[in-house]
Amino acid sequence: MKSFVIDVAHCSGCYCCQLACKDEHCGNDWTPYAKPQPLIGQFWGKLIEHERGTVPKVKMAYVFMPCQHCENAPCIDVCPVDGAIYAREDGLVIIDPDKCSGCRLCIDACPYEVIYYNDNIQIAQKCTGCAHLVDRPNWIAGIRCADACPNTAIEFGDSIDTSGTETLYPEFGLTTRVKYKKLPKKFIAGCVYDSSKKEIVEGATCTLSGKASGNATTDEFGDFWFEDLADGEYSLKIEATGYATKTIDDINTVKDVNLGDIDLA
Repeated sequence: MKSFVIDVAHCSGCYCCQLACKDEHCGNDWTPYAKPQPLIGQFWGKLIEHERGTVPKVKMAYVFMPCQHCENAPCIDVCPVDGAIYAREDGLVIIDPDKCSGCRLCIDACPYEVIYYNDNIQIAQKCTGCAHLVDRPNWIAGIRCADACPNTAIEFGDSIDTSGTETLYPEFGLTTRVKYKKLPKKFIAGCVYDSSKKEIVEGATCTLSGKASGNATTDEFGDFWFEDLADGEYSLKIEATGYATKTIDDINTVKDVNLGDIDLA
C-alpha cells in the first residue's frame, strides 16, 4: 500500500513540491488518471504557511497538503456515478476524468478542501499520487513532489515507516494515507525583565501548569519558551531571586501565545 510521510520539521518553505506538482500536471493529459491541471486556481499539492505567535516571538511552519487519500474517503461515499471516484488496490484515490459528471458533491464532502473544480472541462480534480508514474514499468518509489524536495521532507512509497506520525486534523475522523511528523503544536513564550533596572532577568524559573506542566529558565535575553503544547488553559508562575513571585492565569493556547515583556519590578 502506498503512503506519504511528510516531516514538517524538515520543510524550509521552498515551494519546490508545489511547483513540481504544477509542472507535472499543467498541460499534461494523464487520462485515465487525470486531465490537465489548470495553470491557475488549483494546487493539487499545496504548501500551507502557518505564521505562529506575534513579534518578536514568532515561528513559521509549512505544511504540504495533497489529497490525503483517505481509506474511508467521503468523496467516494457521496459520488453518484459508479466508479467515478475509487480507491485503487494500492490505496491511491482517483477521480476518473471520463466518468466524473461534474456534480461537485465530492468537493463539498472533502473536509481538507483539496478537490477542485475545473470550469473549462467541468470535472472535479485533485492529487492522484502521481499514479501515472507509479504505474510505469520499473517504477522506483519516486513522485514529483517528493523528488523535488531538497530536504527529503516528503517520503512516498510502499511500506513507509509511519511510526511517530499523526493524521492532519484528526477531528475529521478519517484514516488517511498521508501522515505527518512534527506538526506544529502551540507555544507559550515571553520575556522577563526589571523595569527599575532597565535590564532583563536571566535565570528566572518559569513553571507552567494546567493542560500540561513544565519548567523553563529564562536565557541571556530574558526569554522563555514552552513548546509542543496541547490546546487548553494554563497558568504560569515566575520566580527569581530578589523578586516577588509573579503568576499569570487564564492563558489559553487556542493560538500560540506571546506574553510579551513581563516586569518583575
